[in-house]
Amino acid sequence: MSFSHRPVLLMALGLAAALSAMPAAAQGGLGDHQAGIPLQPADAASQRWTLESNGRNVCQVGLTAEPAGNGAYRAMVGPDCGGTLGAVAAWRPMSDGAAVLDGSGQVLIHFNRWSNSLLVAPRRAGVDLQLRRGA
Repeated sequence: MSFSHRPVLLMALGLAAALSAMPAAAQGGLGDHQAGIPLQPADAASQRWTLESNGRNVCQVGLTAEPAGNGAYRAMVGPDCGGTLGAVAAWRPMSDGAAVLDGSGQVLIHFNRWSNSLLVAPRRAGVDLQLRRGA
């Protein structure tokens, strides 16, 4: 390659790098680098969540930013969830994701945050459950 083509190659590489960064910028600069961090109430309440089990949609879950006491927030779980989650009354941000709680504040299921749009119950919990944003 001659030296006269090097500036063109460098400009093309720079343009490619800038274009690849655009999706992260479109998400408010967050990208999808949110694995293992607490789910914030405003972020959780921005959309409904879909509970999935064994690869199938089970029901819709609403995680609100409305305080329910003791660092927890109100959760809305429809009757179509059946016994999959138990008697959910609230949810709480955890150090690496979120947990759904019963009426006495006890953790029913702890979900690890895998991304901005996916929370997964660890396999050691004995269940195959995921909360996916939207869907």
